[in-house]
Amino acid sequence: GTTPDDVGMIAEVIYRRFSGNGGGKTDDASFSARPDLVVVDGGSGQVSAAAASLKAVGLSIPVAGIAKRHEDIYLPGGTEPLSFPPDSPAINLLKHVRDEAHRFAITFHRQRRGRAISSSILDSIPGIGPARKKAILAHFGSPEKFLSAPRDELEAVEGLPAKVARDVYAYVHKLGKASNSDL
Repeated sequence: GTTPDDVGMIAEVIYRRFSGNGGGKTDDASFSARPDLVVVDGGSGQVSAAAASLKAVGLSIPVAGIAKRHEDIYLPGGTEPLSFPPDSPAINLLKHVRDEAHRFAITFHRQRRGRAISSSILDSIPGIGPARKKAILAHFGSPEKFLSAPRDELEAVEGLPAKVARDVYAYVHKLGKASNSDL
């Protein structure tokens, strides 16, 4: 389904994509090419937002929206969807484009989340390198569980020498006391 923010998010994404202010550098040549059609996920509100953003950056590119519920197709200015037979090659192509965009977005966000998780509190602890970080995460499952673990459980982590475990425990709890007293 769509959320109330969908319209605003689509407007912003389309504006940033076509204004050249995408926020990041890309070597992808397709970003400099002008598409023949912009397809958005959603109905008349999302289509209108995308069309308005394209107009705001001075482009005249056709926009279509595909709504999930009945695979309806929306065009700018119309509140009623276009009807296509369910086995129509046109609707199948648009569904494929939408589904591929979803798959790409989900993969991208999982990769970003994975990178965010891989940089954690563990990176700032002396004596913890990539191998020990991996061992700690494998043992505890998350940095949060590691932070709340008793010292003897930290000493039980395979691949983490007992002395290092004690030093890490002392370091983490010294940090915790410092930050608690600063509140």
